[in-house]
Amino acid sequence: MAMPNLSHSDLEKLKFFINFVAENPTVLNTPQLQFVKDFIEKFGGKVPAGEFKMPGGAAGGKCPFGGDAGGASDSPSGMNVDESEESDLEESEQESEVELDMEGVIDADTDADQPMGDSSKTPSEEEIDQASDLRSQAAAAYSEQKFDEAIALYTKAIELNPGNALFHAKRGQAFLKLKKPNACIRDCDKALELNCDSAAAYKFRGRAHRLLGDWEKAANDLRQACKLDFDEEADEWLREVTPNAKKLEQHRIKQERKRAERETKKAQRRARAHAKERSKQQQQQQQELKLTNQRSQQQPPSAAQQTKSNGSSSGSAHPSSSAAAQSTAAHEHRFSHINKSHETPCYKQLELVITAADRFRFGRRSTAVESILGFRVVPFPDQPECLMVDSFVHAMPTMLQQQQQQQ
Repeated sequence: MAMPNLSHSDLEKLKFFINFVAENPTVLNTPQLQFVKDFIEKFGGKVPAGEFKMPGGAAGGKCPFGGDAGGASDSPSGMNVDESEESDLEESEQESEVELDMEGVIDADTDADQPMGDSSKTPSEEEIDQASDLRSQAAAAYSEQKFDEAIALYTKAIELNPGNALFHAKRGQAFLKLKKPNACIRDCDKALELNCDSAAAYKFRGRAHRLLGDWEKAANDLRQACKLDFDEEADEWLREVTPNAKKLEQHRIKQERKRAERETKKAQRRARAHAKERSKQQQQQQQELKLTNQRSQQQPPSAAQQTKSNGSSSGSAHPSSSAAAQSTAAHEHRFSHINKSHETPCYKQLELVITAADRFRFGRRSTAVESILGFRVVPFPDQPECLMVDSFVHAMPTMLQQQQQQQ
């Protein structure tokens, strides 16, 4: 087979491929690169097992050599990368198990429940004596390792005197010898129901939990048995289960702490998301309000608004009128120069002119007043919506000259 002619760009691509594989070796597990994996394994190499996932933010979650690769884009909808990574971490933590010494653990028995007797029964003296004799016989059978016979005798004794907690505990002990821990636990539960201070019931139930691999329950029961009535055998059983029980307790405390930390982080993320959403809503509301104000300022007044405005006290002046009034030449006379005596005809004429000006409001109407009547109008200083006569343009100088001649 002839050697292919590789260009410089082809060699650069090959270099990029080798560097990428060195950092992400599991990419060779993708179907499109199976031939490369076969090539490496042919020469004794080994590709790490596992599903390839693109690094976060790289190539949009797409494998650069074709096909899709799980990554940030594979997270469920509505879940960001941090949440998906945290979910994977939680699952891995839940799947992790504590390394325990499981030697001596047996399968649970599934026999039907043994008879417990009538708890409401009040035995007679004769029945109590018979039950005591049966207990002695059961103890003898137990010592001879006839555990089935001992169980049958304890059952008869329980039926005669069901309120005796010791009968249930001793039958539980016999079930324990037959590797029936669940039956033993049922008898010990009944014994503790009848007598909560039964050390024997705690002892045998603790041993039954140990056979089932319930290390913490076993340690608790055996510890309570030694507390009520110290027993060397119970103490030996307690030392046996303590290492596994401590490992489980420490692991449980660690998991609870991590769970609390995760809940705290989730609450903080929810609070930040809520604050962000609230800030976004407030910004939208402010933008909408701003746009509304801009539109209201740009729109001209409606006919109804103009009609309503015409019926009020006085009209406002157009801004051009105020600007023109401020730039009026020195020869224009203002009201301060006019004699306001009611006896002069000039004042009466001014009074009529002002009355006419009051009927013109809003905008260009003031300009119409200037051109028709020959005077300028500006808003009142304390009432900008009203108009006032600022100065006369045409006829006023002649009127003042006539008034001065008459005086």
